[in-house]
Amino acid sequence: MEGTEKALPLVFRGDEVLLRREGAGTERLPREEDLTPLRGLLHPHPQEDRDGWREMDPGAPLPEGWRGADLRSLWAVLGEEAFFRAGRAFHLRHWSRTVRFCGRCGTPLADHPAERARVCPACGELHYPLVSPAILVSVVREGRLLLARGHHFPPGRYSVLAGFVEPGESLEETVHREVREEVGLEVTGVRYVASQPWPFPHSLMVGFEATWTGGEIRLQEEEIAEAGWYAPEDLPEIPPSVSLSRRLIDRFLARHGTAPR
Repeated sequence: MEGTEKALPLVFRGDEVLLRREGAGTERLPREEDLTPLRGLLHPHPQEDRDGWREMDPGAPLPEGWRGADLRSLWAVLGEEAFFRAGRAFHLRHWSRTVRFCGRCGTPLADHPAERARVCPACGELHYPLVSPAILVSVVREGRLLLARGHHFPPGRYSVLAGFVEPGESLEETVHREVREEVGLEVTGVRYVASQPWPFPHSLMVGFEATWTGGEIRLQEEEIAEAGWYAPEDLPEIPPSVSLSRRLIDRFLARHGTAPR
């Protein structure tokens, strides 16, 4: 990836990010001069000067040599830096589209002149971008990793447990509650690993590790389709490397002498 990726414009066509094709099958974010044939299709955006993104209609035709890529696929095409930069823009676009009226008095909101916020011109209420914290936790029992398949997962794919933080909870309390609710287990030794912004549409994923201390798997059937304990050499299909959940799984594999998949 080019070292100047941060300065390159992002162009959204609906929820796709536009990529410019080059020789030998490579793709990149467009440069400013590449946008000339798109000028009549681009719409001004109130955050353009601050964040460097442009927008066009979801169904707008593209010239030869361009394509729209969904946000998840950018990791494989452009790498981590471009993925998270586009993700931040995606998060803020979603916020600007959905937070349009004051929740206190209903007045249309205006962009704050100095802060990353929207302000109500009638009552002065400030509205900041929504960030929804959620935990991920890898639970280990006697050398085996707990993996589960949610009903919304692709067929055959499993991952570590996850859940959103509720009001009044610490992150560690959320780990205990989610494990208990989703699979009926108790854990100990909850340890923080890492965090990751996840713009689908506005989550902050916080990863933990924990050790099983009691109980047998009992599914929360409205959330979990299947769950089980897996040895390092016998894992099912797992999430791609872009995700923090995959990073937690790779840490488990590394501790047991198995190369990350």
